[in-house]
Amino acid sequence: MKKLICVLFMLLVTFFLSACNNEPTAQGRFKEYIKLWNEQKFAEMYDFLTADAKQRITKEEFVGRYEKVYGDLEISDLKVTTNPPKEEVEGEEADFSFSAEMNSLAGPISFQHSAPLKKEERNDAENWYVHWDTTFIFPELGAEDKIRLTSTPSLRGEIVDRFGNGIAMNGTAYEIGIVPGQMEGKEQEIISQISELLGVSPERIQEALNADWVQPDYFVPIKKISTEETELLAAVTSIPSVVKKDVPARVYPYKEAAAHLVGYVGPITAEELEELSGKGYTSSDVVGKRGMEQVLEERLKGENGAKIYIEKADGSEVVLAEKEAVNGENVALTIDMNLQTKIYNELNGEPGTGIALHPLTGETLALVSSPSFNPNTATLGATGQFWQELEENPLKPLTTRFKQRYAPGSVMKPITAAIGLNQGAITPDWTIDVNGLQWQKDSSWGDYKVTRVKDTNGPVNLDRALIVSDNIYFAQAALQIGAQGFTEGLTSFGFGEEIDYPFPLDPGNIGDLENEIRLADSGYGQGQIEMNIVHLAAAYTPFLNKGTMLRPTLLAEQETSQPWKENLVNAEIVNQINTSLRKVIEDRNGTAKTARIDGYPLAGKTGTAEIKEQQGVQGKENGWFIAYNLDNPELLIAMMVEGVQDKGGSEAAVSRVRNVIASQR
Repeated sequence: MKKLICVLFMLLVTFFLSACNNEPTAQGRFKEYIKLWNEQKFAEMYDFLTADAKQRITKEEFVGRYEKVYGDLEISDLKVTTNPPKEEVEGEEADFSFSAEMNSLAGPISFQHSAPLKKEERNDAENWYVHWDTTFIFPELGAEDKIRLTSTPSLRGEIVDRFGNGIAMNGTAYEIGIVPGQMEGKEQEIISQISELLGVSPERIQEALNADWVQPDYFVPIKKISTEETELLAAVTSIPSVVKKDVPARVYPYKEAAAHLVGYVGPITAEELEELSGKGYTSSDVVGKRGMEQVLEERLKGENGAKIYIEKADGSEVVLAEKEAVNGENVALTIDMNLQTKIYNELNGEPGTGIALHPLTGETLALVSSPSFNPNTATLGATGQFWQELEENPLKPLTTRFKQRYAPGSVMKPITAAIGLNQGAITPDWTIDVNGLQWQKDSSWGDYKVTRVKDTNGPVNLDRALIVSDNIYFAQAALQIGAQGFTEGLTSFGFGEEIDYPFPLDPGNIGDLENEIRLADSGYGQGQIEMNIVHLAAAYTPFLNKGTMLRPTLLAEQETSQPWKENLVNAEIVNQINTSLRKVIEDRNGTAKTARIDGYPLAGKTGTAEIKEQQGVQGKENGWFIAYNLDNPELLIAMMVEGVQDKGGSEAAVSRVRNVIASQR
């Protein structure tokens, strides 16, 4: 019996001790609260608050305030830690210290604080609860204080040419607006006048005037215009109630001449904001929409400054974190804007593209697409009508032509010659003797024939074939080289390869050369052969760099005279091709004889690429010309003009290139 009593007593003691050990401790409860805080489970945190704390703030208010503060300040990497004493707390109250670290929009924030806990009975059970107040958010935050965030915008980096001339600059625009209280009962008349002058619909103007924030003496912005639009400014500000403000704006001094190259900026869209999440963008930012503004976005953007502070009830400030604005990086291009403008003006609105390259360094001195658009209008908030007119224009002014690839036509022939000579498939003395204007290999070609522009009246060697631009010669040369050899040769000249170039370009295309007719056509730049104009210009640099094709550059910081492809041709081949290309201009039978400039020896090659669905019908023609000075090779210019079938063929490009080169002597 005594034994049984002893066992029962021991079980009772064990049960009592176990029950004591299961009672919640202040340390354990606070650690649970800290864990929820780190996980930002604010609704569950609220359940840990004392009854007094809950009297001061509802669960909805508690959760909403934390979410708003952490969201607005972009709080991340939150780490709250505590190390309470191991000794059990005696009594009904405890006080534990804790520390908090976090990153924010304005930089790191850290603080130390203490948390009072109280033991309270709820649902017939005692537990520990946190006596929360606003100082848990930030120790300096009183019940009546406000958390403020201010932003200091950074300046976008500027884009300049090789001489420091601004291409994309931070400048000023005029913002046209209305002061509603000054309309004096003439609202509809004034809205109609403004609509007609600014190209903004009356509905949009009325919507701006009806905004909730508008007061009679407020300035209501309607549209921004360039500071160069002085006549428009005078006309619109003569209307009662209309005023203008000077506002910061992105400015493009060279307008259409550089639009495709530099692009423009515009307000960030919701989709762009999502794509750029975590990179410091806000809904009020602008981003590059095309061109180098878009390509260089990360470098140009800069980083806005920010300050997070507590505005005390007495008006004083307590700064929690502050970050200085970092302006975007200024970037210099290799472009010479005077030359860029000259080439653009020579195209005179005709659809086409042009490039100027320094053939010994690879620097891009000009890169033009025509026709174009005014980037100042685009960036200041162009109307839908502005974009619609550009999109519906048959000359396609929104197409960046130097990015696209085209059939090169006869400007391809020196490349074919270089490949054939280098592989030993042809020699300078290799001759064809074809009478008439057309030729086909045999009857297996059916009705298809290669056509030359004019009868050569006798045998043709490589020199004469380049001078008179004989399609039949280079069709036969391609067949001599063969599909495999020609493919290998074109690949060695960079076809099918992405060019390591700051502005994204469509890579050159070879196509299927197993088809014999297509192989023959490819020899003179037709078939499926295509290349962009930057690639074309680079492909002529081996003739001035001992067989090395240079990598073209566009940024002034890039190392120059860097090889893209080496040992494409030897010195003998270089001399052979240059001698013939000199005669293209100097010989009385040369296809570019009108490009001759007295005292300034040029070498060059014309090209006419025909675009049509079938043989026997006239198609659209693109005229090409590329030229450089052999004695002082500092400038290589290539140009393509579209739709020259009724404008003298390649002569449309020859005359323009000659004018540009003559202006640069």
